[in-house]
Amino acid sequence: MLLQRRQLLRLLAALPLAPGALSAPALPSVVRIAAVARNAASGNTHFSGSSSMVVEDRWLETELGKLGVKLEWLPVTTNSVAAQVNEAFAKKAIDFAAYGDLPSIIANASGLQTSLVVPGGSLSNTYLVVPSDSPARSIRDLKGKRIALHRGRPWEYPFARLLEANGMALSDVKILNLNPQAGAAAVSTGSADAFFTLSDAFLLEDKKTAKIIWSSKKPPHDWKMRAELWGARQFLRDYPQLAQLVATAYVRVHHRAAGESGREEYIRVEAQGGQNESVLRRELAEDNTPWKERWSPLFTPPLRAHYASEIDYARRAGLINKPVELDALFAPQFVTQALAQLKLQQYWTT
Repeated sequence: MLLQRRQLLRLLAALPLAPGALSAPALPSVVRIAAVARNAASGNTHFSGSSSMVVEDRWLETELGKLGVKLEWLPVTTNSVAAQVNEAFAKKAIDFAAYGDLPSIIANASGLQTSLVVPGGSLSNTYLVVPSDSPARSIRDLKGKRIALHRGRPWEYPFARLLEANGMALSDVKILNLNPQAGAAAVSTGSADAFFTLSDAFLLEDKKTAKIIWSSKKPPHDWKMRAELWGARQFLRDYPQLAQLVATAYVRVHHRAAGESGREEYIRVEAQGGQNESVLRRELAEDNTPWKERWSPLFTPPLRAHYASEIDYARRAGLINKPVELDALFAPQFVTQALAQLKLQQYWTT
């Protein structure tokens, strides 16, 4: 009897499957992407960075529509991007998000499963500012001083790199864990001896309440803040066709932005969304990262090294207490396919 059963199982295994017997899950009715958004003077919501260009391009919306799938954008505020995005991933309320590297590592260490789908697009500079009357000229002058820094945000890692390069550690300064708005107020009123932040540093200089004494424009590329497109790993597995459309949409706008007129288009779109144009231009001026490279979606050895180093930092800094598998953080197959579809395999080089 056992022998007959085994023969029957072998026979069944050899039969061709009926169409649809092992079909993929039915497509969802909507693809949901979270991205930082600002309300422009018109009162309309405007997204930032690559996402704003994907919204304006409408290619993704059109292609998903052909499959009967809607595109839904979830705006998140600059004050609490990481918390809002990670909570939305945990609740399965979103499928993709354009946000920072360190919060993504923290999310994966906490049990969420997300992967980097399209790198590049937002390599923001970081700045160290002090009160306008401060005698401090470098991070070394701030040893033992109070520095406002929003812990767990993407710019914490560049701050740690700055300390390390100067023979210092977090324990050598007094960290005030404040969001950017509170940090700006603290350094302006003298409640903090310094503030580590993004391009809002220029607004403090304009008000003459603080001055920039260091920026990441000249140091290594790895010292910039990264914000990139991440996807829920389960969605990437279940709906690779939809994930490919999303990835291709972002690679499309990266290519357009990397072109000759891309810089001015980027400034226009960001200014349209409420960003100060003067700040945008000062942020980009004299930056040591070539404009084309800023938009590269390639999974390069330096990118891998960046995330490996950041995982190690997050563990040492007590931001995570569980290991994060580096390879699981990357889903490069979608960019590879997008570059082939768009015939851009030779446009960016490693």
